[in-house]
Parts: sequence; C-alpha cells; structure tokens
Amino acid sequence: MPIRLILLLLAFHFVSFTAFAQDDSFIKDILESAAENLSEDIDLYELTERLNYIRSHQINLNATSAKNLKQLIFLSPLQITNLLRHLEVNGKLLDLAELQSIDGFDLVTIERLLQFVTLGKNGTTDKLSLKDMWRNGSNDLILRYGRVIEVPKGFTDLPGSRYLGSQDRILLRYKYTSNNRIAAGLVMEKDAGEHFSKGKVLSDHFSANLTINQVGPFKKIIFGDYSLQFGQGLTLWSGFGFGKGPDVTSVAARDVGLRSYSSANEASFFRGVSNIVALWKGIELTSFISYRRRDGSVKLWPDSTTTIQTINDSGYHRTKTELKNQNSLGQLVFGGALQYLSDNLNLGLVSYQSTYDQNFITGSSAYNKYAFTGKNLLNTGFHYNYTFKNIYSYGEVAYSVNGGWAIINGLLASLSPKFSVVLLHRNYDRDYSNFFSNAVGENTDVRNEKGTYAGLNFTPSKRFVYSVYFDYFKFPWLKFRVDSASKGYELLAQGVYIPKKTLKILFRLKREVKQQNPDASDKTQELRNVLKGSVRVAIDWRLNKSIDLQQRIEISIYKKGNVTQEVGKLIYSDFNYHLPSSKVSGNLRIAYFDTPSYNSRIYAYEDDVLYGSSFGAYADKGFKCYSNIRYRVTQQIDLWARYAVIVYQGKESISSGLDEIKGIKKSDVKVQLRFQF
Repeated sequence: MPIRLILLLLAFHFVSFTAFAQDDSFIKDILESAAENLSEDIDLYELTERLNYIRSHQINLNATSAKNLKQLIFLSPLQITNLLRHLEVNGKLLDLAELQSIDGFDLVTIERLLQFVTLGKNGTTDKLSLKDMWRNGSNDLILRYGRVIEVPKGFTDLPGSRYLGSQDRILLRYKYTSNNRIAAGLVMEKDAGEHFSKGKVLSDHFSANLTINQVGPFKKIIFGDYSLQFGQGLTLWSGFGFGKGPDVTSVAARDVGLRSYSSANEASFFRGVSNIVALWKGIELTSFISYRRRDGSVKLWPDSTTTIQTINDSGYHRTKTELKNQNSLGQLVFGGALQYLSDNLNLGLVSYQSTYDQNFITGSSAYNKYAFTGKNLLNTGFHYNYTFKNIYSYGEVAYSVNGGWAIINGLLASLSPKFSVVLLHRNYDRDYSNFFSNAVGENTDVRNEKGTYAGLNFTPSKRFVYSVYFDYFKFPWLKFRVDSASKGYELLAQGVYIPKKTLKILFRLKREVKQQNPDASDKTQELRNVLKGSVRVAIDWRLNKSIDLQQRIEISIYKKGNVTQEVGKLIYSDFNYHLPSSKVSGNLRIAYFDTPSYNSRIYAYEDDVLYGSSFGAYADKGFKCYSNIRYRVTQQIDLWARYAVIVYQGKESISSGLDEIKGIKKSDVKVQLRFQF
C-alpha cells in the first residue's frame, strides 16, 4: 500500500506541476546558504523582502553609502569599502563594467551585483506632500492561508491540554512606500491552534509601523515596530542575523542600524519610537524607547507573588498554559547609539537600559548559576571597523553592568584578487547577560564561550570557487546537558565548479564535534564526544531560458561516544519552470530520505510561496514531494499555491504529543494572493 500511494502522489505532482515561487534561483541560493545555521521556524521575510525590494528599486552606485550597500548581504565589508574608495579616488562610474577594476570584485560577485544596482538617478524626492504621497506611492498587499490537511491530536476533543483554536494559518501583510521618503507596514498573523481575534486586539499577532526619512535634522523616524542592529551583535541586535556559512566573510556582521520591522516573527523587535539625528558630518545619534508585553514562563510562589524564569520567543498561544504566559512580562527598553561613520573608519558607542515589571529567577539548575536575575539590566558596548588598503579589521567590546564582558575581534584580508582570509577571536564571559544580542557563536545566547575562527576563500579562476573554515571553541562553564566545562570544533570545506553559465557543481564536507553528558544507559561519568558530519554533492543546471534542474545527494553522520554510528541519506530532484512571457511558472521537488533517528536529520531549503521561504528537517524514512504554482492574474495581481506531502515508511504515527498524526502521511496546503497597486 505505501508504494502504491507514493506512485499515485508522484503522478499527481507531475500532472499538476507548476511554479517556481521565488522567480529565479539567485535569491534562492542566497537564502539556502544563509538559512543552514538558523532555527527551523525562522521567518526569512526580512531577507527576501529586502532583496526583492532592492532589485525593483536599484541602488545608484554613484550616490550610495556603506549602510545601503550592507543590505546586499553577498558583499563583504572589504568589497564595500573598496567600492566607496574607488568612487572617491576616481569619481563616478561611467559604466558598470568598471567594477572589474575594483579590488576584490570577482566575476561571480559582479554578476550578482548587477541585478541590484544602477548608475541612474535615485527615486528619492525632496518634497513630502500629500499630493506626492498619493501620486507616487506604491501599495503591496499579501493575503496567505494554509493548514495541515490531517487532524493532529491536539485538535481533537481531549480531556486535558489541547489546542484551543483552529488548524488554519492566516497572514495579512501590507506595505506602503513613497519615493523612499515615507513608508508604512502592517502584519497580522494567526498560527495553527490559535484564535485569530478572540480576546485579542485585531489578531493574535499584530505589528505596524510608520517610517519617515529626511525630515530636517532627522535622517529617519520610525513609529511602531522596529529593529536595531549595531556592531557585531554583542550589545544590540534584533531581527535577522548571520553566522558561520560557506561564505567565510559572513562572520563579519553587516549592521544596518535602525530599520522598520516587517517580519511575522513575534519576538525580535522593539515597539515604540526611534530616530536617527545627524549631529555633525559623519556623526549620527540613534535614540529609541520601546515598551511591549512579552511572553514569559510564569512561576507562582506560596505568597502569591510571581516571577519569570525565561522569555518565550516561540510566539505560540494555543493551549491554556501558553495563553497564561502570553503578555505576562512588561519590558521597557530605552537608550541610544552614537556613531562616527566614514568610508574606511566606523566607531560606535551603544548604551541602553532594560527594565522588567517582574523579577527574573532562573531556577536551581547549576548551568543557570550565572544567568540574569532581577528586574533591571544595563548594557553598553563599543564597536569599530577600519579598512587599511586590503585589510578590514573589526570588533566589539560589550559589558552588562554587574555582570560580565563579551569581546569579539576579527580581521578580513584580501591577499590577492583570488585569495582572501578571515581570522576571528571571541570571548564571552559566563555571566554576560543580554536579551538583544546575536553574534557569532555556538550557543543560543552570547555567553560562556571562547573561540577562534579561521577561514579562506580561493577563486583561482571564474570556473572554480573554494572555501574552507575551521572554528575551535570552548565552554568554560556548564551548559544544558553538559555538566562540566567542554570544548569542540567545526570544519567546513566546499568547492564549486562552474564549467559554463548554465551548469554548477558543488561538493561540501562538514564535520562538527562537541561534548555532552553520557546517555542514561552509559555508566561512565565523563563527557562524551558527539560527532555530526555531512557530505553533499549538488548539481544545478539550466536547460534553457525556462527550465532549471537541481539535484542533490547528501549523507549525514551522527555518533555519540562508543555508540554505533548513524548514517542518514537524502536524495532530491527539483524541476523549475519560469518562462518570463508566461503567466504560469512553477517548481516541483521529489525527495527520498532515510535516517536512523532525528539525531542524523538533514536540513534542506524548500521553495515556497513568495516570502514564505522555509527549510525543513528530513528525518526517519520516506518520501517528500511538494509543488508550487504562481499564476499572474493581471499585472497587479498574482496568485500562489503550494501543496506538500510527506509519506513515511514503517511508522504508525507522525510526530508526538499534541502534534501527533495517526497514519503515515502528512500533507500541507497553502494559498497566497498578492495585490500591488
């Protein structure tokens, strides 16, 4: 029966084959390299929307800044500095072909850059009037609906804990922009298991903001929800951030300062007002104040007082417990960042106060001994970056008052047009506390870690690209499931062969070793080494202007201590159709996976509806198929649809707890409408 069902599903997908949701493979490549070190439920909208917006509102290279260029995440800080220096010394570019003469700009980078830049005029106007806002404004409205077709256990009539809302997932997203002077955004979302508006203001998750640029001394003012990103992420960083990846320069953060917040992620943003003021030439002050309610794990004491153990960032409000913890913690944050910004030297000082209306008490676990307690937390830090010829140095020093320090310093050097290296050292004290940090490291938060990273990129010719990095780290204090000091390392090596523009072959090897407590069945007391490794071979080729194919084979390895090594396998094939003149475009994937357990799972990026990019974990044994369709109804209206199904072999049920589904199949449907006017 399972084989017959699989064949029927495959036939259905081939017949109903359709759309490549992201329109081209370039942004997909960037997303996949970025997403591999992120959590499974991360909302990639912030990144995809940014790249799509810049592509339709191209950056004028002859009138730009480092802050604008940092939005192009594939440009390294050294490339950005070299470009600005070239403009300063040689004047405006007359032709984009001149990019080949700038140090560090290889053909691959230039090919990517050409999609996002121009030498023409910017679309900004000096006027800010209601007439211009009406005439020149653009509106983008997205409505999305999705649900799992099967009924998980949590949606049945259980006597105890259960999901109180419907299975439907609903999203409304609206954005208005006018000549880069004024913008407004709105996000309303409901997750599966939540009520959309029952007992809520408008929807379970509601986010909105208004942005005004270039008003008197103010370079930018944002009312509502916003994100802040400074330095290397030690002192203040909210929203999307990168870490280690195949592009070794990704460990040098591209901070963009103050931005409006448009993601559906319910945790990593501020709510209030923030602005940037130009004080003197090259010196600007970003000030902000934010107050919002956060979800926390509430503990009730015998004297009727309550305390908070942790802040819950999941954003789920489905069960009685999750609803009890919703908005249980008041968070007030205020402060500022004073920065000096020039083409080759940036300096910044950041300081802010966080105040909570309940005490943090983190519990009696030994690994939490140095975690934050109390109601008030003051964070301050200094960051810098400096470019001298072909060397880019950067770093940050951060301090949590009455706590510890966090320090990171790095060096990026272009030794030749074909060879570049990155060196980085980090030292995060065990008692450093920060609720708004996102820096390079192995822990989920920035503390209790020391590490040294070395990486290199080598491009001997336009056909070959090599990258490799090695990261050695130590954890001086205890961690969850690690009852003593521990250490480990991570190694990645990748080679890409591009014999012609229509063909790319990739080979990647990754190995990571960490230490962990022995399993309950292991009678030894010492820590055990945990090995996670993978080998990947991928082939991408374009058959013609309308058809792309991607094939991947990946092997995963997992071993803990002396236990038998696990080996997992993933094989998939993608078929993409995107003829520019056609109203219909499409994507289809057929994947087979076989892993002994969840420990040897394999992650892979998955195409989705526009701005719905995702990447899932392939574990156990079975097949997964999905297809996407995009239909261009009119020039202003687009319709997307997605259907995905996963069929397991040798299982009686899928998932566990409230998410358990009886049977071997789980299917998901999603529909999205976009209206631009």
